[in-house]
Amino acid sequence: MENTVPRTVEEVFSDFKGRRTGLIKALTADVEKFYQQCDPEKENLCLYGLPNETWEVNLPVEEVPPELPEPALGINFARDGMQEKDWLSLVAVHSDSWLLSVAFYFGARFGFGKSDRKRLFQMINDLPTVFEVVTGVAKQARDAAHNNSSKSKSSGKSRQPESQPKAAKVSPPKMENESGEEEEEEEEEDEQGATLCGACGDNYATDEFWICCDICERWFHGKCVKITPAKAEHIKQYKCPSCSSKRAKV
Repeated sequence: MENTVPRTVEEVFSDFKGRRTGLIKALTADVEKFYQQCDPEKENLCLYGLPNETWEVNLPVEEVPPELPEPALGINFARDGMQEKDWLSLVAVHSDSWLLSVAFYFGARFGFGKSDRKRLFQMINDLPTVFEVVTGVAKQARDAAHNNSSKSKSSGKSRQPESQPKAAKVSPPKMENESGEEEEEEEEEDEQGATLCGACGDNYATDEFWICCDICERWFHGKCVKITPAKAEHIKQYKCPSCSSKRAKV
């Protein structure tokens, strides 16, 4: 598909930026066109970002294994199963994951060492994610940083909940099992210190924002599922990425 294969850190980063720009166009400026192309009646479709800053919705490649890592499959099936902004956010999260996998595929293929991999990640990490751009989090973060810099007192990070959002339960309750295993859960929680995040497996901490999936009832760090307290206030029923994918396949 590409005429030249990126071989240096700078070339891989340039490839990453081109694909990222294309994906952002699909999910923002070209969103109506993108929405129409993701017809749930069609077969499994993928969103591809191309190095020349364009995008395309297409069927997955037929070769196995593929030349490059493939994007999330079947994004069109989830389109009508959730609100448009939630669907776009889900596609954005998968797009971020795909961009990283492509970049580090090139890094592995051409033998990037530890320092090159670290430099590549730092260059990538300096850019807002597709999700942050699509949902406006990147702009909010810039505005918050600007506002905080103009204040002498520290008012806390913008991602910390100022009030308890209805959809986000910041303090995970102890699990109440009908079979009477509540005491075991409490003992286990006392030993480990907290409920575990369903995404990263880390413990709950009181100074972190958490959200509970209304379908599987698992708890997640807000940062792990890309949900901020401000966004959570507008979510009537939160579905984690895993449950959203399952709904899409039904």
